[in-house]
Amino acid sequence: MASDIQHIVVIGGGQAGGYACKALRGEGFEGRLTVVADEPHDFYERPPLSKGVVTESEPLPRLFPKESLAALDIDWRRPRRAVEIDRAAGEVVLDDGERLPYDRLLIATGSRPRLPVAEWASLANVMTLRTWDDATRLKAKLEGSRRIGIIGGGWIGLEVASSARKLGVEVDVFERAPALCGRSVGPEVAEAIRELHERHGVGLELARQDIALGEEGDGRVNVVADGEAREPYDLVVVGTGVEINLELAREAGLVTEQGIVIDAAGHTSDPRIFAAGDVAQHPHLGLCLQSWAYAQNQARVVADAMLGKDAHYDEPAWLWSDQHGVNIQILGVPSGELHCVVRRDPQGPVFFYLDDENRLVQMVAFDQPRAIKLGKRWLAAERVLDPEALGDPDYNLMQLR
Repeated sequence: MASDIQHIVVIGGGQAGGYACKALRGEGFEGRLTVVADEPHDFYERPPLSKGVVTESEPLPRLFPKESLAALDIDWRRPRRAVEIDRAAGEVVLDDGERLPYDRLLIATGSRPRLPVAEWASLANVMTLRTWDDATRLKAKLEGSRRIGIIGGGWIGLEVASSARKLGVEVDVFERAPALCGRSVGPEVAEAIRELHERHGVGLELARQDIALGEEGDGRVNVVADGEAREPYDLVVVGTGVEINLELAREAGLVTEQGIVIDAAGHTSDPRIFAAGDVAQHPHLGLCLQSWAYAQNQARVVADAMLGKDAHYDEPAWLWSDQHGVNIQILGVPSGELHCVVRRDPQGPVFFYLDDENRLVQMVAFDQPRAIKLGKRWLAAERVLDPEALGDPDYNLMQLR
């Protein structure tokens, strides 16, 4: 362990920041560990916010039990916001003027919901979902709603739609693209997701290019899609992607592209500064993954690197979503160089996307977690697969281990 490291500052109180802190202490760091967080809450997970928190009144989904968190001996600054990284001085400047010196700095600032039209933020019953406070507000509003509209047919929008239907609320989803989740899965998977939502009574308005929102006198929200007005909604939830929180890094002169550019150990272009989670561009894929697994596992690798240990992150992309009681897992990212697509239908469909050498590029499984575990092995080994065997529901995939 580098002996010159006395003070580590982490900007961000989310999953990446939390797991980095846990790993730092687990690897023996005994110095001062300061976390700057813009929320007053302890580290918590975000996936439950659109699901059990809304439907089952689950409590704050803490990353760690209170006793475990206390053992990390964190010097909190919350709710506080970092407004500047002074690289020359080796200090982080906070919104109250405090300057925190650092020997190593971790940027884990995550992302924020994107609003396609800034004016939507001023409408009382239009909201986004990102934080615990957002989720508790959404839960309260759903309890008093008969019908809601959702702008955006991506993962967050569809998870909210699923939760609202579970509560008996009528739902319409408006999406600009002709398919659901089109940026992260192929058309075959998008069609399976569409069928799932239609079976559960979700209204789907796809390929709606021009969407306008307005406020009625009673506070309800009117939606006009491609010139067609709908009956006003009690609530509209906007889930149209995120903006990566890059401002601090850019203003500090760090190299950024879609996210902060890092190597496999999490180093930025400044040797004393590291990045983890949503804000850190995946070192091999060249894109930002809004992924629970990436935020957790990549942050652990970065913690090792911050202490001067050999470390590298090389895991494939892995995402998951729960909708209408179905667990959808996505392994790998879409590629334009596909040779074939294989659909297999055991208890739930599994889709295999193969390259021209029949190696796995991406895999999507509905309620088939064991298949995904096999897929991770195939990706790591660059295994050549037999499309005919993959598509045969009677063929035991374990034979391809």
